[in-house]
Amino acid sequence: MRTTVSAGLSPHRVALNNGAVVIVQEAAATPAVSINATFLAGGIHEPDGLTGLAYLTGRVIDRGTERRTADEIAGELDQRGVSLRVGTTRHTTTLSYTCLAEDFEDVLAIVMDVARWPTFPEEELAKRRAESITALRQDDDNPAVRAVETLSELLYGAGHPYGRRAKGSVETLERIDRPAIAGFHARYVRPAVLSLAVVGDVEAERAIDCAAMEIEGWTGAPAGAIVVPPPAARPVRRLRTINMPGKVQTDIAYGFTTIRRLDPRYYSYWMMNNILGQFGLGGRLADNIRERQGMAYYAFSSFDPTVGEGPLVVRAGVDPKNVERAIEAIDTEVRQLSERGPTALEVDETRAYLIGSIPRLLETNYSIAGFLQSCEQFGFGLDYDRRLPALLESVTIDEIRSAASEVLCPDRAAIAIAGPDLVDGTR
Repeated sequence: MRTTVSAGLSPHRVALNNGAVVIVQEAAATPAVSINATFLAGGIHEPDGLTGLAYLTGRVIDRGTERRTADEIAGELDQRGVSLRVGTTRHTTTLSYTCLAEDFEDVLAIVMDVARWPTFPEEELAKRRAESITALRQDDDNPAVRAVETLSELLYGAGHPYGRRAKGSVETLERIDRPAIAGFHARYVRPAVLSLAVVGDVEAERAIDCAAMEIEGWTGAPAGAIVVPPPAARPVRRLRTINMPGKVQTDIAYGFTTIRRLDPRYYSYWMMNNILGQFGLGGRLADNIRERQGMAYYAFSSFDPTVGEGPLVVRAGVDPKNVERAIEAIDTEVRQLSERGPTALEVDETRAYLIGSIPRLLETNYSIAGFLQSCEQFGFGLDYDRRLPALLESVTIDEIRSAASEVLCPDRAAIAIAGPDLVDGTR
């Protein structure tokens, strides 16, 4: 089935017989093409005892196929000036790259070879496992990473897919062997959960025909529903400290669980978070903590809903002596927005800022490919870029006030603090 939309972005979408979806946006401004191949094959599918399996699979997937060795893959890509990026999240594994338009067919063939027929050689797995363990140990020495990972565990629990470390642990990485990786790939990296976005100086018909040829004959189980358990209700404030002697900065992660991406309240939550910690140089949070009180090296909030209930996270980096004052300031801004709501001026400025930022989401072929992937994953439709301004225009000040009162409650906040001179523990 083929669908085309004109005006704004004008992507062509084709669903192949094996379930794979190809989306093409022609853009001839530069003689380049960006490709984003996303599989719904992320960490949520990992067994409890093998956390980090999706991450390690992504790290080794490009290290040899049935047709090419790792050196041959690297050499063919280097010859064309292409850097293949492989990324994993809780829900996806993505292979992406940008190449010259003249190399589109050749590079697409290489990357789909990597996706379809990886061999996961033992010696390459050993190298990537060692690199991953090194990365984990570097994370363990980073207060910002420790604070955010600890907050996720506080919000969701260690057994929840969103509460586990995405890279796993040293113990689980050492336990993951080639059969485990090959089994994960065979089960989850399959055409029915693939969306391939192609953006750039290539005709849609040609891109679709090339993609279909590369995916032809690939079979696998049909796509199924992805079930994410809701986070456990936690009506009390929780605080955990991670003492890291020798560090000169303390990092604070303070947050709440919120809503799913497809919740109709998404747009009011998005605007509420922008007011709290995104607008300008960091919204209310940065204005108070960094600008007026001069306590923080950085202060902002982020809102990340996804298939399951995502978090709203306040982040701040402060001098160790200012930790309590910074948390008090966060509490103040959170409570005031919850109890009083936003001002009319804040709503108008936030709406204008978010609508004005939409073109920046679509400035490059690479960013357009990512945007189209998100639209496909959540079923927003090919005209989402045209509908998004109206969706933001429709949000009322009362809806934003309601979103703030629903989620922003200091008495229910989870707080993780990582830095020097802290007493280890939880309260």
